[in-house]
Amino acid sequence: MEQTYFRKGFGLKQEVAGALSTDYHSRLVERVREQDYELSAGGVTFKLAREFGFCYGVDRAVEYAYQVNTKFPDKRILLVGEIIHNSHVNGKLRSMGITILQPDANGQFDFSDVVPEDVVIIPAFGVTVKDMQRLTELGCVLVDTTCGSVLNVWKRVDLYAKEGFTALIHGKPFHEESKATASQVTRYDNGRYLIVRDMDEALIVCRFIEDGGDAAVIEDRLRPGMSPGFSAQRDLERIGVANQTTMLAGESLAIAARVRESMIKRYGESALPEHFRSFDTICSATQERQDAVLDLVKEPLDLMIVIGGHNSSNTNHLARLCAEHTTTYHITDASCIDPERGTIRHKLIGSDEEVEVAGWLSGERLVVGITAGASTPNNKIGEAMELALRTRGVELSEL
Repeated sequence: MEQTYFRKGFGLKQEVAGALSTDYHSRLVERVREQDYELSAGGVTFKLAREFGFCYGVDRAVEYAYQVNTKFPDKRILLVGEIIHNSHVNGKLRSMGITILQPDANGQFDFSDVVPEDVVIIPAFGVTVKDMQRLTELGCVLVDTTCGSVLNVWKRVDLYAKEGFTALIHGKPFHEESKATASQVTRYDNGRYLIVRDMDEALIVCRFIEDGGDAAVIEDRLRPGMSPGFSAQRDLERIGVANQTTMLAGESLAIAARVRESMIKRYGESALPEHFRSFDTICSATQERQDAVLDLVKEPLDLMIVIGGHNSSNTNHLARLCAEHTTTYHITDASCIDPERGTIRHKLIGSDEEVEVAGWLSGERLVVGITAGASTPNNKIGEAMELALRTRGVELSEL
């Protein structure tokens, strides 16, 4: 029987290496790395975080997409949503002839046009159990690039559901990864999940656990992230904590600790194993990038540049961390920097609003920190650095 499911690529790493390097490599970034992550020119010292940009899971997903394009030159190739949250990478895949399927207003995908002859790529975020079942039934070739860290979380919530625990997921209810993770519990008749965005929402759950308050408060406030038929009275007696891999690692751990504390207050420490589960599902790449910026902002910095998609969860969290310590500009790419006008267009922290700032890089001597989200390729980091240098009157050729 012909194989229709692939997860380990096609052995074409060398064949696509040149294209990947051309599309995403940056000589400037490599030079800064070689110089102990620093570059000084035009009165500015740029300090690059020691962990930044493409993580292993993203690197793997993008490489597999290139391998698919090489392996199946005569087949229609479809991608279920964005492979990662980076417009340049997704745009490059489109230019290669890959069709990106878009969800409807309710976040649902329509696979009615998919035929067995098609090749369908599962993105790094994964897809819901329902979507995976549907695609399998269609008989098309499936190339699964779901990140290993995401799969680790899936194993945990699956175990929770199997043991009768509600999966309490720290994540964003409408994010592809959180939806895919939550769907794992639907394999079980009594599987339940509840998604909380942050500590404030987690505290609503904690207060209910401790005091047995009004269930309607939870069911009204947290409905977007709630499993069908959810009952606060029934489903918050036994909880297993997990997280969307791109959330703030410290907040995920704090939420787990706070829920544990509430369970002890309600049921007593001796009964804790019957009511609470928690495993470390923090993504190492997310943790490393967050730790790297926290190390960087300990140094005297005049400002931070954070590069990555405005819809990228891990990039937004990096920007939030940096903004707690210094002036921070979250930009999508180099197009946000105008050297001629001396302006930068950036996303306000915690908002979807973009603003333009003039004179952002003025001053006799400046120290500028730079980092990038896990879905940002090195060439976009290099281009942003190049325009920042040009803002100070330094051309890359002069270096």
